[in-house]
Amino acid sequence: MIRHCVFIRFRPEITRGEKAAIFAEISALKSRLPGFMAAHIGSNVSPEVGMDKGFGEGFIVDFTDAAARDAYLEDEEHRRTGAKIVAAAEGGIAGIFVYDLEIAG
Repeated sequence: MIRHCVFIRFRPEITRGEKAAIFAEISALKSRLPGFMAAHIGSNVSPEVGMDKGFGEGFIVDFTDAAARDAYLEDEEHRRTGAKIVAAAEGGIAGIFVYDLEIAG
């Protein structure tokens, strides 16, 4: 399994509604992309103040394998949503942190 983690430092003027719309688009991909198992979306709730380096919101998507993750990365709808995330992030791409973990079965 691949756990695809995306953390975002949103620009201050991005509204809660705009964030919710972006996250809804990510979740909606599950219904049509094989191997997209689950999406987990939310704000950082860690008590370790400052450790998030400002990446206060994000999502994690679980995929059955690397091929399913790669298909998601190449998907046109995902690319459009990704462009919205970059536009909404503080500093563009610098305001996004992506980390993928391979989870052994």
